[in-house]
Amino acid sequence: MDALWMVLGAFFFSAMAVCVKFASGGFNSLEMVFWRGVLGMLMLWALARHQRVSLATSYAGMHLWRSAVGVTSLAAWFYAISYLPLATAVTLNYMSSVWIAAFLIGGALIAWNPRQEGRGPALRQGPLALTVLAGFAGVIMMLRPTLDQEQLFAGLVGLLSGLTAAFAYLQVMALGKVGEPELRTVFYFAAGSAVFGAAGLLFTGLSTWSWQHAAWLPPIAVLAALGQLCMTRAYSHGATLVVASLQYSGIVFGAVFSLLLFGEHIPLLGWLGMGLILASGIAATALRARAAPNAPAEEH
Repeated sequence: MDALWMVLGAFFFSAMAVCVKFASGGFNSLEMVFWRGVLGMLMLWALARHQRVSLATSYAGMHLWRSAVGVTSLAAWFYAISYLPLATAVTLNYMSSVWIAAFLIGGALIAWNPRQEGRGPALRQGPLALTVLAGFAGVIMMLRPTLDQEQLFAGLVGLLSGLTAAFAYLQVMALGKVGEPELRTVFYFAAGSAVFGAAGLLFTGLSTWSWQHAAWLPPIAVLAALGQLCMTRAYSHGATLVVASLQYSGIVFGAVFSLLLFGEHIPLLGWLGMGLILASGIAATALRARAAPNAPAEEH
């Protein structure tokens, strides 16, 4: 049953990306971040009240950092969705597991003392290093076909969304270790999205209001909340490797939506790169699961 919750959560996040794609015709990425935060905050406040979960926290600084990197990731992802094929933008966001693997290797290199240890980190973490190299090879394969379409900048922004999502994921882990309930963490992220989004609008300004595009704003917030709740449920009894890997079904859903709803053309090299990123992400998840089998879900 946990596997079903994970697949359902991945579906909701992909469906949210579809709504973002439609809404981007009338709103910029920071506006969508703002409305996602405001509407999500109201929903989560009502849910916390219903479940009698206190929203008071003793870790405001940790929530502030989580919101800062999370909002950066969200805004970058929304921007990428607006200018890239949906399947490409979704896949680049799922690079977060590969980035975390890169962080682990970097940390091992920094901490390595050649006088005390016989084998270097490159040998001891060889499989993890290979997943990182494979993941970035997949990125090059995906972005190279977009050069002729002048989408390279949007691709780099999409890559940034995966990088900052990795930082946000690590902060979610830290909040879990100090005992913060998931609902409280998600609520403060929504609140941070509203605040940081509003601050960004002071510089970008507001778009002309269009009900045709505004109709997609509530589904963005609802689907994001449902996705987070489903993934939380999937991890509530301790995630197996199968459950953790099924989060990458979001890449498959994104590809299907990209083809059926938007008729977006992705060259063969792009599809091969997408498959390579999917495989490297699953492999990185498997290798990380050996060290932290009960790690929480990544959020979007």
